[in-house]
Amino acid sequence: MRRACIDIGSNTTRLLVAETDGGGLVAIHEERVFTRIGAALTEAGTIPDAKRREVVEIVCAQLDAARALGVAEIRGVATAAIRDAADGAEFVRAVSEQTGLELSVLSDQEEARLAFRGAAGTFAGAPPEPLGVLDVGGGSSEVVVGHAPGTIIWWRSLPIGSGSIAHRHLCSDPPAEGEIRAARAAVTAVVEALDPPPVGGAVAVGGSATSLGRVAGPTLDGPSLERSLMLLTAEPSSAAAARHGIDAERARLLPAGILILQALGERLGTTVTVGRGGIREGVLLDAEDCGMSPAHAEGER
Repeated sequence: MRRACIDIGSNTTRLLVAETDGGGLVAIHEERVFTRIGAALTEAGTIPDAKRREVVEIVCAQLDAARALGVAEIRGVATAAIRDAADGAEFVRAVSEQTGLELSVLSDQEEARLAFRGAAGTFAGAPPEPLGVLDVGGGSSEVVVGHAPGTIIWWRSLPIGSGSIAHRHLCSDPPAEGEIRAARAAVTAVVEALDPPPVGGAVAVGGSATSLGRVAGPTLDGPSLERSLMLLTAEPSSAAAARHGIDAERARLLPAGILILQALGERLGTTVTVGRGGIREGVLLDAEDCGMSPAHAEGER
């Protein structure tokens, strides 16, 4: 069955169209637009009217694209930026009224579960046991340990993301050394409190991880991440983007994503590789197997 998921995140609004084949997914079409909702929030924590109108237009276009591909079911989810916005409920209502898409605002626990489900469900070969999944988003980062396909044994949601760290600390383009030190310290202060269980291996999912794979390669160990950080901060983001074949807006955010992934990998005590799936894949796998009972897990913000 052909299904689609539209995911409104802190950095991007994304569409995934895929066919389910009895437990797996075959991607048919993907779209991504940098909408930067998290960075656009006002001092009062609200979403500006212009930003809401922009996202509504993008969602309409993505709905049209999905329907043109013969999609039978379209699911919509929203993550940290909408979850944390003071007027998140009003935003969801506006999207529903103006596009017809019913948005589900994911809790941090559900975001972590779906990221794990998507990563484990699209893993090439047999996943390591236990599997660690790192999902660095724009406004939050989820760290999950579990057993494929969807049993969660531990998770945490951290109030740091590539967008929030870049917005707060990496103001220059390229970032100054002092800004990088401040960003690293802010990330470390959050990550050092984690006490995850042992893992057999870990994968990173999300926009930062996917784009970083083009710079660092499929293995995100300490040396490759430090080398990538040096490359991406040695010149303006537009030049780095052209050099490495990534979006200019993503190149601006990647140094923050690197710092988060580096700290999380060190905390898990394992080498991290770039994963293939994430929240959108998890949503569509859940839609295929809606009888799957939700995993019970202990976690906290």
